[in-house]
This record gives sequence, C-alpha cells and structure tokens, in this order.
Amino acid sequence: MSIDPTGDGRRGFLKTAGGAAAAALAVPATPLARATAAEAPSREEKLKRLASNGWSVRHLFKQRELPARAGMTDEQRRRREQYQQERETWKKKYGELTLLDFPQFTRDTYPGVTKMDLFSGHFGDVEDDSQFLKADVRGEMRPGDFDPSQPSSKRYLDRLAETIAKTGVRAAHISNNAPRNLADLDEAKRREGIQVAKHWLDAAGQIGAVSMRCNTGGPRIIPAAQVDPELGYPANKEVVPYIRKAIESFRELADHGEKVGVKVTIENHWGLAAHPMNIWIIVREVASPYCEASPDFCNWEHEYMLYHGLEVLAPLSSSMVHAKRWTRFPDVDIARCVRIMTSAGYRGYFAAEYEESGDGVVGSKQILEEVIAAL
Repeated sequence: MSIDPTGDGRRGFLKTAGGAAAAALAVPATPLARATAAEAPSREEKLKRLASNGWSVRHLFKQRELPARAGMTDEQRRRREQYQQERETWKKKYGELTLLDFPQFTRDTYPGVTKMDLFSGHFGDVEDDSQFLKADVRGEMRPGDFDPSQPSSKRYLDRLAETIAKTGVRAAHISNNAPRNLADLDEAKRREGIQVAKHWLDAAGQIGAVSMRCNTGGPRIIPAAQVDPELGYPANKEVVPYIRKAIESFRELADHGEKVGVKVTIENHWGLAAHPMNIWIIVREVASPYCEASPDFCNWEHEYMLYHGLEVLAPLSSSMVHAKRWTRFPDVDIARCVRIMTSAGYRGYFAAEYEESGDGVVGSKQILEEVIAAL
C-alpha cells in the first residue's frame, strides 16, 4: 500500500495540503453518505493500517541498570522504585525484549498487525558500548544515544533489517528523541543536531522505515507575547528566531530524507511543537513532501487542543499517527480522533500508544480495537 502524499514535488504538496485543509473544515459526511460512497473495509484491511508501538511496552526492553543518583528527592526515589516494580511485573508476564525481538513480538502479540513504530531509545545492543555515543551524565561519562554511523551499529541495523524481512513486520516509523537542538539559536548545537538526524535518516532507510520523527528543540515552553512599548500592541518577537531555525533545519532534513526515501515528521511534542500552528508554519514553509506532521492524540497542553489541535495537523499528515491514551487525558475519545484524521483524507498508519500505569500490552490491544471500530 502506498501512503505517499499525492502531488508533484513541493508545489503539488502545498496544493494537496491546502486542499486537505479545506476538506477538514467542511461539514463531515453523514454515516449514510459514507456507506454509499464506499463499501466498509474488512477487519483484515483495517489491520494493515495499524502498528505496534515500542514505547507502550518500554518496560520489556533490555536496558542498562543505572545506580540511583546522589541527591534524589523522596518523590524521585518513589518514582524510581515504582518504575522498577512495573518493569519486574511486566517482565515476569511477557519476558524481556530487545529490538531484534520486537518484530516477532508484534506478530505474536497483535495478530494481523504487520507494522511497527520503533522508539529510538530501544536501538542497539546494550552489551556493546561501541554502538553508543558518550554522554556526560552529572560529571560521569556513560554510554548515551545509539549512534547509527558506527560500523558496529550498521551491522546491528543489518541484523534488524534481516529480522524485519524474515518476520514480514515492517518498521513503518521511528519515534526519535536522539536529534536535539534543531531550533537552537546556538549554531554549533543546531548543526550537531542536524548531523545526528541525518545519520538516523540513513539508518531509517537501511531498515526500510517510511518516516521518522524529530523533535524541534528550542525552549521547552513557548515564549509568550509581550506588549511592544513603542507600538502598544502584543508582539512575540522572541519566538520568531526559533521558528526560523526550525524551518532551516527541517528543510535540510527533508532534502536528505528525499535522498534516502524517508520522511521527516514533527509530532506535537512540547516546545515549539506544543502549539499545532507552529507545526503548520514549519511544514508549510519547508514545503516538501518529505516533511510532514505525525500527530499524537494526547500530547497537548490543555483539553481544548485534544480535537481542535488534531484538526490543524490532520491535513499535514500521511504516514504515522499515535493513537494514544495517556494518564493526563484518560478519557480521550479515540474514535473521534480517528474520524478527524480520516475526514481529512489521512490514509497512513495508526500506532497504538498506551502511556498509563498498568499493563501496556493489554492497553495497546484495547486502543487497536478502538481504532479498528472507528475506521
């Protein structure tokens, strides 16, 4: 199934995105009209549009055991103990995984689902430090993010690609936290983030992924407008340089993504991307079919964004959506979110992301069923 956006190059993308935006604002078709327009897809056809989500079952992935750091508060210690207890409970029930196990885990755990949304923090063999960057953690040098550019890492990615081919479960998307500072005003930091992202786009191409999320970086909280003392009206001059840098970074990454056949996406994921209009601006200014949004149903700063923010991002999306239930918005209407996406013409994948306390496997299965019912 092809899920590339229609249109010829950058102009075609803008025309298509604009048309989809208009369609998203139109009055939704009635159920009867939808039924007469096309025959309802079968469950098997719907399953082709679903994806497992590595973050939902993060407690199952093998990881380095780090000692408790000095100076932790009682609350931090409580959270650490809770996290460790959850890990042990999940592992006793489902076993321990590496990313090389996840394709088969997906096939066995979510019957009929043949796509995956992989989290960057699960990449690499934690027994091989040569695959990871060195990070200064409170004055101590430790292995940090997976580094796809290393020879040992490329061999690891080859093994992952072989496993994907063998199981027939495709890596549709990478949710990536490794590239940082893409909107940073410090040019050296921004260039470093771009280089990391390019290495990861190469890796995504190596394992056959369709798209990869990169965070914008910049201030975690968007600067607020201030009253201009000379003109007497509100102006937000502080945010403009960050948006400009994000546009420059994502334009360069889209060009690189086009070369390796992987789209770079922006998720509503805090900082500049916490507001959907900033994502709209960046994507439209980049104006490439290799730069788009990958919306999350729950990553919003307040409840009025739950559906209206999604309406802004839906026309900019063609590859991956996080169908998410989160502790902060436990009552999110998954079906309504799915309808917003499909009404805007979205034909990509829905990854079931469960981020509440409790069993992530069971929670993910429930979300998958809700998406199936709404498609």
